[in-house]
Amino acid sequence: MTRAVINAGICGMATTVEVVKIGKQQVGIKITSDCEMVAKMNGTLAKVNLRKAFKTLTDSIVYKCASECCLHTVCPVPMAILKAIEIEAGLALPQPVLINFETALQRDNQSQLSNG
Repeated sequence: MTRAVINAGICGMATTVEVVKIGKQQVGIKITSDCEMVAKMNGTLAKVNLRKAFKTLTDSIVYKCASECCLHTVCPVPMAILKAIEIEAGLALPQPVLINFETALQRDNQSQLSNG
């Protein structure tokens, strides 16, 4: 079983995704989330065929489901679901994904602290 714990950022909603391989080309997915829209994905994604998951971005069952459940366009949960599926299927190693954002103001403030 592969578990992904997602802190979606500014919305403050936490999500846990558990993926279990249930066949050569199929996984079971359980989603627990503070977000109602993400939680709605449970029904459609309870069992997922790997080929349906890893189609093109616009054809992936995960992203189609996210769209139908009205997730915010930049919600990181669909990507995390796909990464967990990849790991559980043996197609990727479990490595954290990290995105850090910084603004020009933050860089200027950091520079002033370093020089001052």
